Amino acid sequence: MSMPKSENASTLENAMQLMIQTFHKYSGNEGDKYTLSRAELKELLTTELGNYLGNAQDKEAVDKVMNDLDSNNDGEVDFTEFVILVGALTVACNDFFLEFNDKPEKK
Repeated sequence: MSMPKSENASTLENAMQLMIQTFHKYSGNEGDKYTLSRAELKELLTTELGNYLGNAQDKEAVDKVMNDLDSNNDGEVDFTEFVILVGALTVACNDFFLEFNDKPEKK
């Protein structure tokens, strides 16, 4: 999926485009091209979020993420459900870095 390029796009607009492109890079390899199957979700988690999620290879971990995200219980993750994952991870990272930066430096 290609998005219109704009030299005037802001950092946030570029980030939004990247989220959309990343989702569609993995969606539709199996079945519905607008959702992520369990296998597609695992590939996305492993490839794109491996540094943040750690053990995305673990089947139980992927199953838990899938079950938590799949709010309509259709066995697939749609774009809205994907955005919820990215949002939750972003909040968790922000909280971690705020805590990390608030700790006194060791001398």
